[in-house]
Amino acid sequence: MVVARLTERPVSLYAAAVMRIGYGLLYLVFLLREFPHRHDMWGPDAPWTPALARQMFDQSGWVSVLTLSDSHVYFEVCYAMALVTCALFLLGWRTRAVSVLFAVVVVSFHARAIYMADGGDNLMVLMAVYLVFTACGRRWSLDARRTRRQASAGRTAGPRSCRLRHHLGDARVILTTVLHNCGMFVIAAQVCFLYGCAGLYKVQGAKWGDGTALHYVLSIDLFRPWPELSQMIAGHHVLIAVVAYLTVLVQVAFPFTLFSRMKYPVLLLLFGMHVNIALLMGLPLFSGAMIVADAVFLPDRFYRALGRLGRRAFQRTSGIGAEALIGTTPAVVPPQPSLK
Repeated sequence: MVVARLTERPVSLYAAAVMRIGYGLLYLVFLLREFPHRHDMWGPDAPWTPALARQMFDQSGWVSVLTLSDSHVYFEVCYAMALVTCALFLLGWRTRAVSVLFAVVVVSFHARAIYMADGGDNLMVLMAVYLVFTACGRRWSLDARRTRRQASAGRTAGPRSCRLRHHLGDARVILTTVLHNCGMFVIAAQVCFLYGCAGLYKVQGAKWGDGTALHYVLSIDLFRPWPELSQMIAGHHVLIAVVAYLTVLVQVAFPFTLFSRMKYPVLLLLFGMHVNIALLMGLPLFSGAMIVADAVFLPDRFYRALGRLGRRAFQRTSGIGAEALIGTTPAVVPPQPSLK
């Protein structure tokens, strides 16, 4: 039974597509946002020089294509290629090959400036590697659009190679299905371990035990993009304690709610938690990476319904735009004189 489920049908194809779109968009926005500061963070003249990075690589085992040359031209070409790779991964063009390039981009930039990373960078490195093994281009992608067009065109193999192609195609389908299902399982397990470990570590802390941890978090200047808002929220001691206990409870309980309907309110609470982290602590990349990772636990029927709602909204918007352009009343053609 387990072998059949593992080899016959790929699971969570829409969730994999959402993760591809989400991480591709996140890293593209991240690289565009840091474009004015790229030389200070990853360039040859950065304070953390390529020589220091290579010295650390010898000890840590990390690698980065950015340290292969100290040339400024080489760095600019790598940065431009990274932007193109993120865009192509987001769109789902030749996803099998581009997913490998995307993983190389994420690992290279993370390793080049590893001391400027946060939890979001670490998670994106893991997810970029995991997505290489998934069929994340099967839905909502240019690859899926090309496949539909080829199927509608009725392209078939010749009679001599039909049998060989059939066997090779079956083997390829089984292999990709197994890799995809294993990759999605590893992604789900990774998120469960992340939440479970985070909750258990919080339980061991005295500040989380007495409910004052979030008060101290909101008082750190490094994580206060809106000081007045953070100070106002930190003043509500009862609310801070309730949110602290709820955070620990949700994180510890999350792995145990996956096979029940309780996972949906838990996911909603986690979504709200990450939105607050992005706004109050100024960690949008970390929060975005966590929200995208949580998408793996939503069923495909949810994403199909979401796609139908999006198409209906687009059709209604297009219809309103067309009516505004041509008018709501049909044009009356004046009678033409007879030629007789």
